[in-house]
Amino acid sequence: MPSGCSIRALWILNNHDTVVFSRRFPVVEKRWRSAFNTENENTDPPRLPTDQQLAVAFARRKRREGSSRGCGLRVSQSTKGSDSWVDDPITRHIISLSLSEDDDNESNENDDTNILWPIVIHAKALYHILVLPLVEPREMKDFVNLSNRSDCGSAVGEDLSLSSLLLNISSITGAFMVAHSFGDIVSGDTAEPEVVVAASPSVGGLFDSLTGSIGISTRPRPVAAAPVAASSSQSSITGAAASDAPKGGLLDKDLLRNFIASAMPFGTPLDLSLSNIFAMKANGFSSAEPPHQDLKQPAWKPYLYKGKQRLLFTIHETINAAMYDRDEIPDSVSVAGQINCRAELEGLPDVSFPLAGLSKARIDSISFHPCAQVPAHGIDKQNIVFQPPLGNFVLMRYQAGCGLGPPVKGFYQLSMVSEDEGAFLFKVGLMEGYKSPLSMEFCTITMPFPRRRIVAFDGTPSAGTVVTTEHSVEWRVVGSGRSLSGKSLEATFPGTIKFSPLKSRRRGDGDDDEESDGEGTENVVNVEDVLVQKMNKDLPAVEMEEPFCWQAYDYAKVSFKIVGASVSRMSIDTKSVNIYPTTKSPVEYSAQVTSGDYILWNTLGKAPSAAAV
Repeated sequence: MPSGCSIRALWILNNHDTVVFSRRFPVVEKRWRSAFNTENENTDPPRLPTDQQLAVAFARRKRREGSSRGCGLRVSQSTKGSDSWVDDPITRHIISLSLSEDDDNESNENDDTNILWPIVIHAKALYHILVLPLVEPREMKDFVNLSNRSDCGSAVGEDLSLSSLLLNISSITGAFMVAHSFGDIVSGDTAEPEVVVAASPSVGGLFDSLTGSIGISTRPRPVAAAPVAASSSQSSITGAAASDAPKGGLLDKDLLRNFIASAMPFGTPLDLSLSNIFAMKANGFSSAEPPHQDLKQPAWKPYLYKGKQRLLFTIHETINAAMYDRDEIPDSVSVAGQINCRAELEGLPDVSFPLAGLSKARIDSISFHPCAQVPAHGIDKQNIVFQPPLGNFVLMRYQAGCGLGPPVKGFYQLSMVSEDEGAFLFKVGLMEGYKSPLSMEFCTITMPFPRRRIVAFDGTPSAGTVVTTEHSVEWRVVGSGRSLSGKSLEATFPGTIKFSPLKSRRRGDGDDDEESDGEGTENVVNVEDVLVQKMNKDLPAVEMEEPFCWQAYDYAKVSFKIVGASVSRMSIDTKSVNIYPTTKSPVEYSAQVTSGDYILWNTLGKAPSAAAV
């Protein structure tokens, strides 16, 4: 069989292990049957299972492995021939299904007619996407033999591991891409990277969107994703392609069928870009004005933009931080950033520009879009040349240090004066060392108490307002519409909080619970699932000093948004951007910073372990 990726079949199952959508590709299946007959002259090739057979096999494996993914490691409950028996963590993402009604795997030893492999599994929203790529029959036999060995697994050597076998199967990577594309569709996550520009009354038609998920407001707004010509009315936002987005959380089967017909009509993925597919569906191919004969139109850009031209860049950074305010534990602050781009340029132009601020940004890692070339770089500048694809795309991703320091500093203290009452204190400093044009649009600090119900609260902050719910206290230090720019802010927030009494449990009263715990974990071989089960139990406090066990409530979460520039000091000089062939196209640049996992740990609580951080 030729190299590349072809898909034999795919299935989408809901959280009840029921197949809600499936597609088989007869052209690819015919190739599989032909190759199987060549390898096995006297054996009929196995047929693909029905949806009901597939659902039963998936549910059976889920019970045997403990969860939909399993643990990927051999444990005492593992049976010969099962995925966990293979003893390779890759089986959490590439699984096998036994189609035999006999649940005894040893009876199917060395029988590759009852095994469906390799199946790429991807969980998104409430669905599991299963993708079965085309592989050589001999590779199937190698897996069956491997899964029945007593010494299989990565520990006995690289040549005997499943990962080494999969490394030589080129279709696996393509199957993962297919699974993730379908996952984005079923979850409605089809919006492109956000590109933000300043509001202007003359650019309304440039916000056309394929997904319809981005609206228009009077504030700086994201540019939508449709690579179509500019229009003059807001009605173009919800065009033909916008109607294709999943509605109301229901599975849009028509959208899935249309995607298959365009992206992989005969089981071989051609183009998995939703932007390309939706643009072609809405506008067709721009064959009326083909590019110059000296320019070869690439397959990844089948539709050429036509309309008012401009080039947009947005640096979007996310700050992750763990603030301890302890001498023995250093604070941890990191920045994950990306440069989003949208090139509304006619033809097939080349764009080049120097990326400034690399030395100040302290870059740890960096990666580029496949369309980009990086011919040269210096100490402080990185030259980037690229031929932009359709719509919004991520030109570059990077990990860096926070050159300006954390935007929110301070400490959080919480101590329990009784089993049901606690006293807390916040002292924070915002935007220290940050100067214009950096501006904080909002900042909130939340104390979560998911296992306790708040019945009383008392406290007044020195700045901002407070909103309480049954299970949280939210301090809005900087509210929406009141940005903090060109200056810093120090604020304190002392207070007390009272919870409803815990339901006491005597050990004698908990026999039934302990028994059910045993039943619940006996069949769960996945360590992660066991921990989640234990953490979800409403356990009483172990000690008075540490009433919040499992480190689930010993922190406050910070959320904010900063605009104006990047905190890593990465920047783009719009005057240095060159477009060839030369056009009079305006270049716009913006930057925004948002919080990721930004945590203030309770300085009076137990220091969190490395795993918790």
